[in-house]
Amino acid sequence: MNRPVVVGAGSWGTALALVLARRGLPVRLWVHDPVLAGRMAGSRLNDAYLPGFPLRENIEICTNLHNCLSEADAITFAVPSHSLRQVLNLAHGGIPQGATLISATKGLEENTLLRMSQVLRQVSGSEKIVVLSGPSFAREVAQKQPTAVVSASADLALAQQVQNLFSGARFRVYASQDVVGVELGGAVKNVIAIAAGVCHGLNLGQNALAALITRGLAEMSRLAAALGAQPQTLGGLTGLGDLVLTCNGELSRNRHVGIQLAQGQTLPQIVEGMKTVAEGIKTTDSVVRLGAREKVTLPISEQMHAVLHGKQTPREAIEILMDRSLGGE
Repeated sequence: MNRPVVVGAGSWGTALALVLARRGLPVRLWVHDPVLAGRMAGSRLNDAYLPGFPLRENIEICTNLHNCLSEADAITFAVPSHSLRQVLNLAHGGIPQGATLISATKGLEENTLLRMSQVLRQVSGSEKIVVLSGPSFAREVAQKQPTAVVSASADLALAQQVQNLFSGARFRVYASQDVVGVELGGAVKNVIAIAAGVCHGLNLGQNALAALITRGLAEMSRLAAALGAQPQTLGGLTGLGDLVLTCNGELSRNRHVGIQLAQGQTLPQIVEGMKTVAEGIKTTDSVVRLGAREKVTLPISEQMHAVLHGKQTPREAIEILMDRSLGGE
């Protein structure tokens, strides 16, 4: 893999382009907004989503998706989950035969409840699909802070190729075959992070946060296991690791949503004030529906769903969680 393309120039897509460019590879970065693309090409900065990090000369800014994808052998999709199908339809006929498709998006498709790798497979028809996920704030990756993530594919050799593509001095990639566990961990942790933000916003203390993270991990694990994941995956980087980061990190957009909810803002007010997408908002609806379909109890996700839809206040949700029937761990 030596002709990579990154589709999506948000903070995460731009950070991944930087990772690849630092390895000396010629990288094409597709930018949806032509105005932003023009600024990026001129200033060599993504001032909208990842300001302060110059784009290396070997990063080519593209606005024509088909041209961008031509001759690519590794295509990383880093677009919001609700946009992935639309972008894939836009790319129809432009994806080179034999190219590996890499999902760097954490979430579930709202209407179908499909994981992102399933959307990639359904729309593209390709079997060469890898998921890239783990505890990774884009800004810290751009800063060259040490980061460890996972590449996952049913085809271990393919996962290892993507592992080698992205791995560098400050960006370590582990290979896995548990696609379900990796994707479910990356999606559900965003829901738990909103609850962590609520705990922080209500000043509930470290005891409450520790309990929330631990029970959140149990919730993630139950759902993932019901869908065929390996239990140990949820105790790794893409489960526990990503959960701890997103529940504690000040750069977490989903945690920010929970804090704002706890401070009395409505969801429309919060969304209006955010430049980037907090995946947990839409994912909460999908996770609750998925849990109901699989008959899996998801009390934290269900309470966050009620809060996001204005059916309960954040404090009422915490009280309901604490007053649930007693049981074994």
